[in-house]
Amino acid sequence: MKRLVCILLCLFMLITPVLANELNGDAKSVILMEASTKTVLYEYEADNALPPASVTKIMTLLLVIEAVDRGDIQLTDQVTCSENAASMGGSQIYLEPGEAMTVDELIKSVVVASANDAAVALAEYVAGSESAFVELMNKRAGELGMVNTNFENTNGLDDTTTSHLTSARDIALMSAELLSHPIIFNYTTIWMDTVRNGQFGLTNTNRLIKFYNGANGLKTGSTSHAGFCISATALRDDMQLIAVIMGASTRDSRNATAQTLLDYGFANYCIYHFPESEINDVPIYGGTEETLCASYQEYSIVREKNAGEVTQNIEINENITAPIAAGDVIGHVYYQSGDEVIHEEEILANTDIDKLNFMSMLKMILGKWCVM
Repeated sequence: MKRLVCILLCLFMLITPVLANELNGDAKSVILMEASTKTVLYEYEADNALPPASVTKIMTLLLVIEAVDRGDIQLTDQVTCSENAASMGGSQIYLEPGEAMTVDELIKSVVVASANDAAVALAEYVAGSESAFVELMNKRAGELGMVNTNFENTNGLDDTTTSHLTSARDIALMSAELLSHPIIFNYTTIWMDTVRNGQFGLTNTNRLIKFYNGANGLKTGSTSHAGFCISATALRDDMQLIAVIMGASTRDSRNATAQTLLDYGFANYCIYHFPESEINDVPIYGGTEETLCASYQEYSIVREKNAGEVTQNIEINENITAPIAAGDVIGHVYYQSGDEVIHEEEILANTDIDKLNFMSMLKMILGKWCVM
């Protein structure tokens, strides 16, 4: 028996690196994350700070979309290209100084064609200058818990940067935040489109959009320093996955590794969503109302497919007595797998209910009498 155990352990040690290599490909760093819960399903060197190339633009897009959602800017606003924005090299839509284009067209150009000039034009429009916008990028990164990130520009060009770096985990975090704005899918799911009234064609740099089932984003990037990078997102069976690849040797190996990671996630994991809900007509004793309304927060969990179903069990406290204040705990929701409780949420009263006294009782009686 001891000999058999030793043989099995040796086999496991030999097989494990092979499995890991199959998931990592030749990338320097990877991570697979579920977007809504931030659950990490797989990672390799995910906290190494590396140059991200145009994957940088995820943060640029996030700040622009947040500005749109706040009403600071409109999709229909005309943005005039500056000399600085027009001077960007690499991927671009060849904006001319003084040329005007809508925020909508510029966002599309950044997402689909990875246009560096469009990214800078948007940054200058939102913050007044690219440098001011970069400060906002780093501030937002801190708010999102991106601890291995430092941005020096809005587009990821790294010929002159000194420490323009981020990590696979940090990219996944900002990707998840961008995906929480549904408007972004209007752009990230485009395969081919045009700007300038159909005069300039755009083709998505993310080939997974066309060739991978469920793909819905997000951003590619490549430079000689960064290698080939991607934040690849896909949705199946209500589960939104993010696969981040950094430092792959070729575009094809980057895409293949992203696809392998996404396949692994969809094959082995599932998500349970329990929405925020209200509970009406909860009995209350000795109050100015006979019932109260309560609610509890949403809950989501990612589980291995063979880990057992997750169920919801609602328990309301017995003999709830007034007075009750909004926010008081009047019960719990238990999420269970079999007999194991894996999470619980408090059920909270939605409104105040005063204790019944002589005057409130008199008002109730008079109210009923007046109705009769």
